[in-house]
Amino acid sequence: MSRNYKFYNPDGVYFVSFAVVNWLDVFTRDVYKRILLDTLRYCQTEKGMEIFAWCIMTSHVHLIFRSSGKQKPELLLGDFKRFTSNAVVKAIKDNPKESRKEFLLKQFRKAASESSNVKRYQFWRHDNKPIELWSNKVIDEKIDYVHQNPVEEGFVFRAEDYLFSSAVDYSGEKGLLDDVIVVK
Repeated sequence: MSRNYKFYNPDGVYFVSFAVVNWLDVFTRDVYKRILLDTLRYCQTEKGMEIFAWCIMTSHVHLIFRSSGKQKPELLLGDFKRFTSNAVVKAIKDNPKESRKEFLLKQFRKAASESSNVKRYQFWRHDNKPIELWSNKVIDEKIDYVHQNPVEEGFVFRAEDYLFSSAVDYSGEKGLLDDVIVVK
């Protein structure tokens, strides 16, 4: 996380977006998206992450969340990014069907060599600019933004048809994550 961006209110609801270094399209394969989903589930059950909206795009993630107090939001997000960084890089290395393996690993090594606090592979960009959502109107606007991202990219016609998003939860059906807090 950039030093310029802070989580000032530990009880706040935050919108964050974070991207793979060089905006690489890593999440074109479901196996890597599933790692993010499993980690979000773990953060919900074990670390007190309350999720209001989420969306996994090919090169980045949007998340609206709050920490229930077990951990500060910046530490919770840092743990999520650290764990998924290691897990996805390992999955790429171990995936015999990954045709982009050498290219991706080279990009992650290059990004790490240019970073002062990463040793071997840098997967996520350091910036995620947390934005505290201070009103229901702003929360609704950001939820709409998160859910419309796949529509804007042309992946789906309707937001709720995109599998790797909480939009389906907001349409009254059950999505991939349990316990998404649907704001009405």
